[in-house]
Amino acid sequence: MAEAEMVTRRSPLEYKSDLKPVWCAGCGAYGALASLYRALANIEVRPENLVIVSGIGCTSRLPGFVKAYGFHTVHGRSLPIATGVKVANPALTVLAVGGDGDGLAIGGGHFPHAARRNVDITYVMLDNSVYGQTKGQSSPTSLPDAETKTTPYGAVESALNPMAMALAYDVSFIAQGYVGNAQQLTDIIQQAMRHKGFSFVHALSPCVTFNDSYQYLQSRVFDIPQDHDVHDKIKAFQLALITDRLPLGVFYVDNRPTFEEELEAVRQKALSRGKASIDSLLDHFA
Repeated sequence: MAEAEMVTRRSPLEYKSDLKPVWCAGCGAYGALASLYRALANIEVRPENLVIVSGIGCTSRLPGFVKAYGFHTVHGRSLPIATGVKVANPALTVLAVGGDGDGLAIGGGHFPHAARRNVDITYVMLDNSVYGQTKGQSSPTSLPDAETKTTPYGAVESALNPMAMALAYDVSFIAQGYVGNAQQLTDIIQQAMRHKGFSFVHALSPCVTFNDSYQYLQSRVFDIPQDHDVHDKIKAFQLALITDRLPLGVFYVDNRPTFEEELEAVRQKALSRGKASIDSLLDHFA
């Protein structure tokens, strides 16, 4: 390795804050956090240029454990806040993190709009299929017959399919990882962060206290075949609709202009017409 490379290469330890994680021992979020540290180091994100936004829930505590700027918002509102941060300063690297309840229940209405805008942010959803912070209620992705605090005789509602939803919303980068496969999850997060546009990483992350699904997931995950065409949405939908197993890897990629680029084009158009200067607006209303 060249001397210059040795000097600039970052360590995952650089992204650890002084705040220690308080998740239950064995929580999948630890694995996801470790993968995030490695991904940030591998692509050499500067901590002072990094913003992590979250909502409410166990997973949403994550920003405090990363040496970066963090914004712990109200329940379900990570995506609109992350959008505002990125639009205000496009030079920043912006991530949104949260759980399945935070993102698909109270925050579910923000998901399609972040997708259609194609804001250049990465959204990592740690899905444990249960509300862990509030002590074990069923969530939007709880499996049928799941016995929880709110469904003691088994869930009767169908589980949402986050991957199929992301494809239907036309998210421009869609991938699924598993905290039990740290290297693959690290690589997926890296690819998502390098993608120009809205990227969605669905990370399967067991809750050892209220929904210990490690054995269930381990027996069902499999790698997407290497010959999968990530630009073929039909093929991606076919993967998303597999119900008895769980494909891991990149499902779909669409390279199109970002929201920030579209906004800049609008700004330039307005300036070219001479109607967007502060002075002209003040004169108009004088």
